[in-house]
Amino acid sequence: MKASSLLLCLLLAACGGSGDSDTAIRSQSATLRAAPEATSLLGEALYPLPTDSATTARQLKQLAEAQAAFDAAPDDVQSWVWLGRRMAYLTRYREAIDLYSEGLEQHPDSPHLLRHRGHRYLSVREFDRAIEDFERAAELTDGQPDEVEPDGQPNAAGIPTGTLQTNIWYHLALAHYYKGDFGAAAAAMQTCYNLAGNNDTKIAAADWLYMAYRRSGMPEVAEGAIAWVTPDLDILENHSYHRRILMYRGLLAPSELLGEGAALDMATQGYGVGNWYLMEGDPDQAEDIFERVLETGYWPAFGYIAAEAELARMRS
Repeated sequence: MKASSLLLCLLLAACGGSGDSDTAIRSQSATLRAAPEATSLLGEALYPLPTDSATTARQLKQLAEAQAAFDAAPDDVQSWVWLGRRMAYLTRYREAIDLYSEGLEQHPDSPHLLRHRGHRYLSVREFDRAIEDFERAAELTDGQPDEVEPDGQPNAAGIPTGTLQTNIWYHLALAHYYKGDFGAAAAAMQTCYNLAGNNDTKIAAADWLYMAYRRSGMPEVAEGAIAWVTPDLDILENHSYHRRILMYRGLLAPSELLGEGAALDMATQGYGVGNWYLMEGDPDQAEDIFERVLETGYWPAFGYIAAEAELARMRS
């Protein structure tokens, strides 16, 4: 697979220091917005997200580097993985899915490719296909040593918190959760939690465990899943999930989670708050907050997808 001549031309313009770089990046953004990547669960077209010129230039450079690494080692599974990841960071999910599918023709038993294709099936709202990929990846890794997954967008500490197996089970749980199969979501997320080796993975898994157990009619089990969480817990990156759990435990008010933050933060916090109101028997307040989440426009976020799924169920 070769990078398109359009991409290379845009990259040269964006990263070569010419005065036309901003024009080239705007052209790239316009190209990305030309066709939707997915259709929302409410029937709306979802287009690639615009980014500032510096971010676009960096991501295009990283994509070109991944393409060069792929060209140098096309038989290496990680070459396929990283080229697809760099495409996905540009919201080019369909291209990433096609790439992973091509890679799986050569490496049909690669849990890495299945895990990443499944993730992007989640992004484009194809949950059944995601479940199929994650379940196959789980079979392939069952009983095998786990491995750390390097971050494509590292946290401030530069320490990866996810592993291949925890990410497989985490994303499998999300797919079931989005479909409203909360029992299956809880079972998969419990496996993720049991495999977790750090507080960041545990806190994220515990948050979704709490919600899945409560939605499954198991409130006591839900409370037990988060009983270990304290305000002073050492967290590297999953602060939003930490704050959501503190809200569930009555240590923060729902209003304290809905400040003027970034779109991604609002999508994450907003869904947790909306779902809290739903679980507490206030569907009107929940619906209002879910709608606020969708107003962010940050449709790839897990919380956004969850809010979208809730609204689709409410309006069906």
